Amino acid sequence: MLIDMSNNFFKRGAALKAEITNGKCPTCHQVTMLVSVTRDFYRCITCGSDLEQKVNGIIKYIPLNVRPHIPENKPEIKNG
Repeated sequence: MLIDMSNNFFKRGAALKAEITNGKCPTCHQVTMLVSVTRDFYRCITCGSDLEQKVNGIIKYIPLNVRPHIPENKPEIKNG
């Protein structure tokens, strides 16, 4: 099977500029590295949370998709 590389995204010269910065993740509350491949959106390398960077005098990172905490299913223990 032949693959046509002429339509390859990277071959066309698309410029990707990754940025790595330190910050406190509001989801896992850890001071960690945040990685960005777009201007205002970052991902926490500790928990994987996607964050949006807001700059208004100070830099804040806001979670993009907050998932509700779902408790683990634990087996019920019966005495008897």
